[in-house]
Amino acid sequence: MRPLRRLLIGLAIGVGIPLAILVYGWFAPGPATKATAFTVAEGSSVSGVAADLDQAGLIASASRFKVGARIFGGNDAVQAGEFEIPKGASASTILELLQHGRAIQRLITVTEGMPSIIVAEKLAANSFLTGPTPSIPEGSVLPDSYSFERGEPRAKVVERMQSAMAKALAEEWKKKTDRSVVKTPAEAIILASIVEKETGKASERPMVAGVLSNRIRIGMALGADATTIYPLTKGKPLGRMIRRSELAAVNGYNTRAMRGLPVGPITNPGRESIAAVLNPAQSDALYYVADGSGGHVFARTLEEHNANVAKWRQYRKEKGI
Repeated sequence: MRPLRRLLIGLAIGVGIPLAILVYGWFAPGPATKATAFTVAEGSSVSGVAADLDQAGLIASASRFKVGARIFGGNDAVQAGEFEIPKGASASTILELLQHGRAIQRLITVTEGMPSIIVAEKLAANSFLTGPTPSIPEGSVLPDSYSFERGEPRAKVVERMQSAMAKALAEEWKKKTDRSVVKTPAEAIILASIVEKETGKASERPMVAGVLSNRIRIGMALGADATTIYPLTKGKPLGRMIRRSELAAVNGYNTRAMRGLPVGPITNPGRESIAAVLNPAQSDALYYVADGSGGHVFARTLEEHNANVAKWRQYRKEKGI
């Protein structure tokens, strides 16, 4: 037995903890009656953690835990983070978990095409986060899964989402080709948000971006229904057919009643949609209509497009849509 360990055992006995009791208590089942989340603050010591574990009812004695940790736990520090302490976990199991185990990873996910109003609702509904939900400008957060800690301010999570978008946009902007019609990163986000809402098929994004770019290039209205709906719902589903009056409304977003880009994004576009508008497909198509598979049929002329629309209407009729 190493001299230091002999000394520590001697100290344990000297403070009134018989060795047999110490060994048994270290490896015996603990008092936790159920799996319990336990948070270790940044910079915590074993001594501080022992007191918190004792207060939480997860160990039998803080003093015995500290002595046991010195004898059996080595010199490794405890990790910061949130850990799940299993039901009945021994002091040995708990220390091993806090020193070398994996912390609980909590995630909040922003899916591609999720508007900021829903992002804000998700953040507000998450009971593990704290503080108010800040205003989230449309198109400012990058769709992805973001980890967070229990008790973290919502504003900090939003800050990470927005930093991720700024970084992704800067990286994609460097790859911009001559086929792209956007003049600024802000315009790229606006057009990418329309692409995101216009197709649910990832492989179609460059082609949809190509059609929309062609329309902008020749001064043709984009005619995207998603932009018509946005002022009505802030990106949430409309839940009904668009009315004629709404199709004719002039409001800065309705691209059926105006030419060029709307005044702002209509959702939070993913990285692939941003890439698509900066490097759109090379095509002379100006029209597209749904094909019933989640994708679209593309056309160069209005005559071709009208024929495709007729097929789409027939399909809807046959399917009872």
